[in-house]
Amino acid sequence: MYRFSEKSKAKLATCDARLQELFNQVIKHYDCSVLEGHRSDERQEELFRQGKSKLRAGQSKHNKNPSLAIDVAPYPIDWNDKNKFYHFVGYVKATADQLNIKIRCGADWDNDNDLNDQTFFDLPHFELVE
Repeated sequence: MYRFSEKSKAKLATCDARLQELFNQVIKHYDCSVLEGHRSDERQEELFRQGKSKLRAGQSKHNKNPSLAIDVAPYPIDWNDKNKFYHFVGYVKATADQLNIKIRCGADWDNDNDLNDQTFFDLPHFELVE
């Protein structure tokens, strides 16, 4: 059984209770790190300028408090191992389904299970669907 580092726990604590429930279940069986939960307007603008986000400050679910979005990566993080990220996304989505938590991810923005129609990949990103 895996567990979050104190740093990951602190970031997870900035998120909506449903995301906390989901990733507290995921970590039991899949080692991962929380990269970001709530995001300040300054941080959002920085990521927008870098091209790492398509949304400006105030437009992202990361900007809500508590955050309605979270960035989580499989651990150890290897940004070049896309297959590991896709495997992780599948595990998270299946766990969310079991918990009846509606999410979408940056690997499949339109949630149609077709990854070939994506133009902007944000593999660590998960967000609640209201």
